[in-house]
Amino acid sequence: MIRTISIPYYTSSMDLHVEEKNLKTVITAKTEDYVPEKSPKELIEDALEHPKLSELAKGKNKVVLVTSDHTRAVPSRLTLPILLKEIRKGNPDADIIILIATGLHRETTEEEQRRMFGDDIVDHEKISVNHAFQNE
Repeated sequence: MIRTISIPYYTSSMDLHVEEKNLKTVITAKTEDYVPEKSPKELIEDALEHPKLSELAKGKNKVVLVTSDHTRAVPSRLTLPILLKEIRKGNPDADIIILIATGLHRETTEEEQRRMFGDDIVDHEKISVNHAFQNE
């Protein structure tokens, strides 16, 4: 007998078909049922309390924020504005570059960046995309 398991993939999901004899168990997250006590913004801000990013940024001329690429479900649209605000709170003149860490994936397109980060960040921040297959 074949069992079909829906696996999260990119922005949707895909079905995985496995014979029951080869399947021990399926562990799933209950993210749809989870109700956090705080908003996503509050959770991010709480996570940045120790150490204070604004304190770490003091006296630093260059700052690189490394973020995931288009293949990961990271809430960069929420996290990046908070991170940028905290860094600039500690050092308004810091030269900040957002590095998209592609690993061995293809480059993240501008359209994907806009979906991931929002237009404001793409239009006003320095963004560098890792070129995994470039031999320089």
